[in-house]
Amino acid sequence: MKPNIGISEEHLAEISQVLSHILADEFVLYTKTRNAHWNIEGPDFHAMHMMFESQYNELSEIIDNVAERIRTLGHYAPATLKQMLQLTHLTEQTREKNDSKGFIKELLGDHESIVINIRTQINRLAEQLKDAGTSDYLTGLTEFHEKLAWMLRSHLI
Repeated sequence: MKPNIGISEEHLAEISQVLSHILADEFVLYTKTRNAHWNIEGPDFHAMHMMFESQYNELSEIIDNVAERIRTLGHYAPATLKQMLQLTHLTEQTREKNDSKGFIKELLGDHESIVINIRTQINRLAEQLKDAGTSDYLTGLTEFHEKLAWMLRSHLI
C-alpha cells in the first residue's frame, strides 16, 4: 500500500533514492569503523578500541533509521553489500598501517564527505520535493557527523 502523506509518488521515489545513497554511505562508514575497532594497534589501543566501538554503535542506529525512513516513504531499502558498494560515494580502506592516526584520518575524511553530501540535499528535499520531515532528519544527521568529525579531528592535534 502506497503512503498517502502529501508527497507525490515521483517525489517519494526520488527522496528514497537520495536516502539509499546516504544509507550506503552510512553502511560503508559503519564497516570501516568496525574495521578500525577490530584492527587498531598501538600504545593507545584501548582508548581507540573503545572510541571506535562507541562510534560504530551510533552508526548502527543511524543505518536502521535511514532504512526505516525509506520504508516509511513506501520504498525498499538497499540491503546487499553489492548495492551498498554501488550506491556509496565513499571508498574502501586507503591506509597502510593499523595505527590510530591512519584510521582517524580516514574516518574523519568520510564523516566530512558525508556532511558535504547531505548538506547538498537538505534544502532540495524540503523545497523542491516537499519533504520537510526528511530534510529535518538529514539536518540532524549532519549535526551528528559534524560532532563525530570534531571528535576525530581533536585526536590529530
